[in-house]
Amino acid sequence: MNAALIIPALNEEGAIGQVLDEVPEGLFATVIVADNGSIDKTAVVAAAHGAQVVHEPTHGYGNACLRALKELPRDIEIVVFMDADGSDSPGEVEHLLGPILEGQADLVLGSREMGVSERGSLSAHQRLGNFVTTLLVGLLCGHRYSDLGPFRAIRADRLRELEMRDPNYGWTIEMQIKALRRGLRVIEVPVSYRRRRAGESKISGTVWGSLAAGVKILWTVTRLSFSS
Repeated sequence: MNAALIIPALNEEGAIGQVLDEVPEGLFATVIVADNGSIDKTAVVAAAHGAQVVHEPTHGYGNACLRALKELPRDIEIVVFMDADGSDSPGEVEHLLGPILEGQADLVLGSREMGVSERGSLSAHQRLGNFVTTLLVGLLCGHRYSDLGPFRAIRADRLRELEMRDPNYGWTIEMQIKALRRGLRVIEVPVSYRRRRAGESKISGTVWGSLAAGVKILWTVTRLSFSS
């Protein structure tokens, strides 16, 4: 199956080159870095390391992902999403692709909680947010996820069925809830998690970012759980 890798990026000049260099050769038909209005050389570095760069000036993780999806070749059958800060291990992408290629899953989520996290990579408030959100999803949707991690793979045809819309923090949980409601076969696999290679997190790196993300994620869970 033809697979594409999408990496949303905002001011990740110091990490994106290393991330791209770690992507296994020959595994993806295309690698797209969605530059989300960076004011550094993220786009230049990404292009120099072989990625197709698209630009989405309106900030928001979901906005960047949606922009990249517009550029996918028509023959792409699997889409992988991964962060640009080096916290995900690109070499583990085959763990995500395997269940889809074997016909066992439509969506495979890389779970940091099931895997081994580098010391300091997941903050206490990130773990708490994961726990509260996955508990709420379990209560409202009847399925208990272990994580909301960004490292994931999904069949392109099933992704289109989800009609993703969230422009920012709610993107990952929107996908997970809609997957349950549309009957996708979902599997979680353990992945390792590392401290970011450079810069500061736009969400967990600040109190405001963490609070805003938490509120938006919980609102998204509640809204989608009760929508028709």
